[in-house]
Amino acid sequence: MKLVFMGSPDFSVPVLDALVADGHEVAAVYCQPPRPAGRGKKERLTAVHARAVELGLEVRHPVSLKTEDAQAEFAAFAPEIAVVVAYGLILPQAILSTPTHGCLNIHASLLPRWRGAAPIHRAIMAGDAQTGVCIMQMDAGLDTGAVLLRQSTAIGAEETTAQLHDRLSALGAEAIIIALKELSHLTPEPQPDVGITYAEKISKDEARVDWARPAEEIDRQIRGLSPFPGAWCELNGTRLKLLASRLAEGRGGAGEVLMPPATVACGTGAVELLRLQKAGSQAQDVKEFTRGTPLPTGTRLS
Repeated sequence: MKLVFMGSPDFSVPVLDALVADGHEVAAVYCQPPRPAGRGKKERLTAVHARAVELGLEVRHPVSLKTEDAQAEFAAFAPEIAVVVAYGLILPQAILSTPTHGCLNIHASLLPRWRGAAPIHRAIMAGDAQTGVCIMQMDAGLDTGAVLLRQSTAIGAEETTAQLHDRLSALGAEAIIIALKELSHLTPEPQPDVGITYAEKISKDEARVDWARPAEEIDRQIRGLSPFPGAWCELNGTRLKLLASRLAEGRGGAGEVLMPPATVACGTGAVELLRLQKAGSQAQDVKEFTRGTPLPTGTRLS
């Protein structure tokens, strides 16, 4: 099919690769504009932009799609369909109506659960047993369109957002190829009115660990916020980012290290820290970390 691809971050790249590998004609790639990044504030391309350049594809990065010029440029590509995944701009009705077969969105949850900006983080933080991807017909609402195809997967007991992100990206790439091949045979299913939840954007205010909370909640917080923004606590006044964990046995005062290398008591139960990062340092697995920064029994994290 002749299509326009719309995506920006790393999550979207495997989908673009899959579409090209499957022989679809990608008339144009739309992504977020380059933005200053790093110490030198040099403009950095989005991951999709960089990959599209490598593939020799035409790239557009408008700051808005609401203008007549932007909509006319989009229409000039005459797409049969648009594939959208983590693009970052709201598509006005004029854009949604342009492709012959509309716009298909790859959403990283089992809709209507976790509509919105951060479905992967929220699924882990809520303790969901499973998640997946949906291929959805886009409409004017926020992730409200009819679903054409679902693919589900279990969430691992120790899985972080980074790990689940990569699995769902690959799953989404597989699903869109199936959906495009089966498009004429798929029946759009309206989303039910029950079971709707919203995945609000992650706030840095959610990242500080309160060791008085139950171990299950702290474990999900650590895994759900890894790698960004990263759950954190303090060790002797120094910020310590916690990037991986699992539930453990033990009881003690909240924040107390119970046993090496890093089993920490919570309000109820305990967690074992598996990956840590001190401010200004690189992330390290717990054994490597504690060689340089020991956490003897009785140490208090706050």
